[in-house]
Amino acid sequence: MKTIPVFHKMNLILFLVILFNSFNFNAQSFEGSWQLVELNDEKITDREVIKIVTDGYFALGSKSVEDNSFLGAAGGEFKIKGESLIEKRDFDTYDDGKIGKAIEYQLNWIDNQTLEIANEHHRKVWKKLNTNKDDLKGNWVITGRQRDGNLNTMKPGDRRTIKILAGGRFQWVAFNSAEKTFNGTGAGTYSAKNGKYQENILLFSRDKDRVGDALSFEYEVIKGEWHHKGNSSKGQPIYEIWSPYSKAYPTDF
Repeated sequence: MKTIPVFHKMNLILFLVILFNSFNFNAQSFEGSWQLVELNDEKITDREVIKIVTDGYFALGSKSVEDNSFLGAAGGEFKIKGESLIEKRDFDTYDDGKIGKAIEYQLNWIDNQTLEIANEHHRKVWKKLNTNKDDLKGNWVITGRQRDGNLNTMKPGDRRTIKILAGGRFQWVAFNSAEKTFNGTGAGTYSAKNGKYQENILLFSRDKDRVGDALSFEYEVIKGEWHHKGNSSKGQPIYEIWSPYSKAYPTDF
């Protein structure tokens, strides 16, 4: 039986360590918030496109820089394999034909803060905005809401409302993945500290005049669920329960 020389063993071990760290780096570094800065070698100046990535899920929203009007949204599950990004979208206002399909892109890390994502149709360059973490970082789906003093639970299904938070950015989206319908979205910056949660709205699909509003709430994470309490922009009391998306919608994607 032939033995492997020691230096070959060491090289093999080093290669495996580098390979593992490279995969881990790509997966971990992808988490956070991103801004689209370049499309097909042209700088993005007329619109703002923000992408939030965490817990195997992403959501993006786009608005006009000129008047804050809503331009589009997309999101869903993703996974990284080597230098490939594979997405399976749950909603897409640009092209609903992509919903439910696995679409592969090539990843190229330009540097630690800049990522190129490309396929045969587009080449996009994203710049990382933030990687901050807090109590509420993650992807959530609403599973309970109080009305008239009664807490009504919601059974997860094709119709759902999610809220994804990472890198100091949030985005909620209401959609039906089976019917490929989109009901609305809002996004912006947020902070969550010492039981106080604040949203600063930078995008709102239903009413662009809401951009610039700030909403404050109380929050508590109880047994892994986010309890959200306060008043809506119309002054109506809100009490909601949000559950981890991966728990409500387990997947083998």
